[in-house]
Amino acid sequence: MHHATPLISTIVGGIVLAFILGAIASKLRLPPLIGYLCAGIVVGPHTPGYTADQALAPELAELGVILLMFGVGLHFSIKDLMAVKRIAIPGAVVQIGIATLLGMLVAWGFGWSWGQGLVYGLALSVASTVVLLKALQERDLVESPQGRIAVGWLIVEDLAMVLALVLLPAMAGLLAGAADAGAEGGPGTGEVLMAVFSTLGKVVAFVAVMLLIGRRFIPWMLERIVWTGNREMFRLGVLATALGVAYGAYSLFGVSFALGAFFAGMVLAESEFSHRAAEESLPLRDAFSVLFFVSVGMLFDPMVLVNDPWGVLSTLFIIVVGKSLAAMGIVRVFGHSGQTGMTIAVSLAQIGEFSFILASLGVYLNILPERGQALILAGALLSIMLNPVLFHLLDRYTARSKRGEPQVA
Repeated sequence: MHHATPLISTIVGGIVLAFILGAIASKLRLPPLIGYLCAGIVVGPHTPGYTADQALAPELAELGVILLMFGVGLHFSIKDLMAVKRIAIPGAVVQIGIATLLGMLVAWGFGWSWGQGLVYGLALSVASTVVLLKALQERDLVESPQGRIAVGWLIVEDLAMVLALVLLPAMAGLLAGAADAGAEGGPGTGEVLMAVFSTLGKVVAFVAVMLLIGRRFIPWMLERIVWTGNREMFRLGVLATALGVAYGAYSLFGVSFALGAFFAGMVLAESEFSHRAAEESLPLRDAFSVLFFVSVGMLFDPMVLVNDPWGVLSTLFIIVVGKSLAAMGIVRVFGHSGQTGMTIAVSLAQIGEFSFILASLGVYLNILPERGQALILAGALLSIMLNPVLFHLLDRYTARSKRGEPQVA
């Protein structure tokens, strides 16, 4: 007896291919993330052979986003941010601004509107948490001064992107309308402001509920589960918290799944069981995160590298050169050493998960053209592949500096 099993085939095909290509990427000393994205390309509609279900993939990706954002919130640390706030906060804000302006300038050259350029530039301004932390951990730099700055910088970038994800739907009419200035019936300034204030009001209401009720109830609930001694129930409770809060935020307050999941993780992070919650939820979080990256890869058309090489190079230039030089210059202005500046610059010379989420949302809201999403995906793939090379060059530079050898410009 044969049954149609699109859900099973999509999950199995995505995970098996992600495992195989992720293992190959690791063997080549590349981040497994590259393998996951390539798995998506293989099962996507732009390559021959098996094609995963195009309707189910986005929903699986949404689950991946929820669990990714839950993980970001779970590891969010106010203490880490406050320790380097003097450089991380202004530095990240200025760097995001510079990268966004560069993106808008390139978008203007493409003939895009300022709204399209804004989303495109924002997507290029934020580095991948996964790639950055892995690179720092491999070099035991997480607890170093430059590592703390990089992590704090990343936290500010993540918070800025969370805010962007909240405001983008409210401003979609204005930003999308900018793509066709001559269109009639576009939203006026008053309507846009009303939408923004309405969205912010809903966010404030949701945050208030989480701080007043969720902050007490969630740790209390998990504490009662811990007392039962049932590890399976604890794991299920953590998952129910992540998914339940995310869905409740969307259905009751009209805010995104991503923001709901982020706050669920942030509230849980204050609990004494936060480390255990992180450990218990990690396997499922990793599995659905992999499916998220696979679904992103499905959107990528490899022919963009052939058909739009200048667009790809421009995008890669902003990520690897423009953003990095801006970060290094900012670090030097704040009086830190050249070594610290180069470490921060190399750490940020890539883009990842938030860029994918922002690009997907921009396309969904009819703000960002599909070409923009293709360029962002290409820029992410190439920059993540280049990042280990840049860190290798930095390691050689650092070793030569310690030996006191003359530096080559």
